[in-house]
Amino acid sequence: MFSRYIRFIALFAIVLAAQGAYAQTDTLQISFKDAEKAFLDKNLDLLASKYNVDASKALIQQAKLWDNPIISTDQNITDANKKFFDHSNGNGQVFVQISQLIKTAGKRGKQIQIANDGVNIQQAQFNDLLRNLHYNLLLDFSQLANLIEQRKVYQLEIASSTNMVNAIQKSYEVGNNSLKDVIRLKALNFGLKNDLVEIDRQINDLQAELKTLLATSQTQFIAPLITFNNVDAPLDAAALAQQAKASRGDYLANKYLLDQNVHSIALQKAMAVPDVTIGSAFDQHSSYANNYVGLQISLPLPLFNRNQGNIKNAKLVAQSQEYAVKSNEVQLTNDVYSAVDQYRLSQQMLNTDQTDFANKYDQLFRSMQKSFQMKQVSLPEFVDFFDSYRETKLKILQQQLNLQKAIADLNFAVGTTVVSPL
Repeated sequence: MFSRYIRFIALFAIVLAAQGAYAQTDTLQISFKDAEKAFLDKNLDLLASKYNVDASKALIQQAKLWDNPIISTDQNITDANKKFFDHSNGNGQVFVQISQLIKTAGKRGKQIQIANDGVNIQQAQFNDLLRNLHYNLLLDFSQLANLIEQRKVYQLEIASSTNMVNAIQKSYEVGNNSLKDVIRLKALNFGLKNDLVEIDRQINDLQAELKTLLATSQTQFIAPLITFNNVDAPLDAAALAQQAKASRGDYLANKYLLDQNVHSIALQKAMAVPDVTIGSAFDQHSSYANNYVGLQISLPLPLFNRNQGNIKNAKLVAQSQEYAVKSNEVQLTNDVYSAVDQYRLSQQMLNTDQTDFANKYDQLFRSMQKSFQMKQVSLPEFVDFFDSYRETKLKILQQQLNLQKAIADLNFAVGTTVVSPL
């Protein structure tokens, strides 16, 4: 009875463990196209940055508004008869003045233009944020897929080496193999498992980054779906450099900032022209005539302050920004040419022959396993092949990742999708 109870508890524990494992393996298999869509819809940094664009648009509305008119009054509180606010029968003093500021030299239009420049800058900065986050998304997506493929290589070799360790251990126990062979295989198996732990650590880090970019559930495991296809895309570096000038948010933001600085010079020069204030005043008793109504016009005389300092500052800031744009243009062009060269090099390194070679190497691996089990191949020979197989497979995976990174670098340098991700 007690033994049956123990078996029941053990079975129940196994069922719970299996359910827990299933709950924690909520796998999200997703292509890059779908990941891209989820990223654009859910990424919190992008959503926050959109509000900055809308906020800058509100400043255009503000710049279009006229200054409010100003009204002021002056009335008697008391008089000689000790009466408060006595205005009966035309008594007491009432003074009312209303005035309106009228901006001259097109200041209002220039302020609207600067506000428009601000919107262009914010929109370009948003596009640059999108470019950077999209680049990180593609890199993380590619690296995660590559690490999962590396993991399969290690799992295959660990399973094979574990079987060999068990077989060699039994053979050693009956005196058919040496202790050296057992230790060598166990060391190989331990090294493979240690490397697998490091791969799992990297996968865990990339999972965290992708979940943040895609705003997905923390319990999901993201499994990238990549159909690897090395397509030879003809590229014109000079044309792509010109395209980058129209696409890259960082370059456009600097260019729009230069436009804003140039418009700021015009505004500062206009600020040297005095604004005019026009108004009217009503005076009941204190003027030379009762119930006086007068026209008022006022403007400052530009004798000392002609906004010289602000004009000079605006010119120097614009000159500095002009050099920043030129520097950005040189960097942009170099980025594009370098990305095109790297893409071509990665394409050359990864060709169809290498893919066929990798498939044949897999067949050879299975054949070598059988040969070793049949004792047609010695242990040192098999271990050497074992290491060579793993090293070759990882190099091919690294070349695939290099091509994917080259595609990401190329699209990042141009600021738009030139070559579709794999």
